[in-house]
Amino acid sequence: MRNVTITLTEELALWLRVRAAEQDRSVSSWLATLIEGMKLQEDDYRSAMERTLAIKPRQAEWIEGHRPTRDELHDRGGLR
Repeated sequence: MRNVTITLTEELALWLRVRAAEQDRSVSSWLATLIEGMKLQEDDYRSAMERTLAIKPRQAEWIEGHRPTRDELHDRGGLR
């Protein structure tokens, strides 16, 4: 374990001590859990992004070889 020093306003320090006490934890333990959760979220996000970017694009398969025009793609006949 490493010790880390942080500087907080009196108001924030009081809020933090109360929050930790509500959960019967030390400020250090409460902050460590919070930061660990943030790291896990970031790791999960990075992993998901890597999986997503690893997906190779596919070639569009047009029905009967007909590539739709812009007007066909954006036709909103039901809204007229």
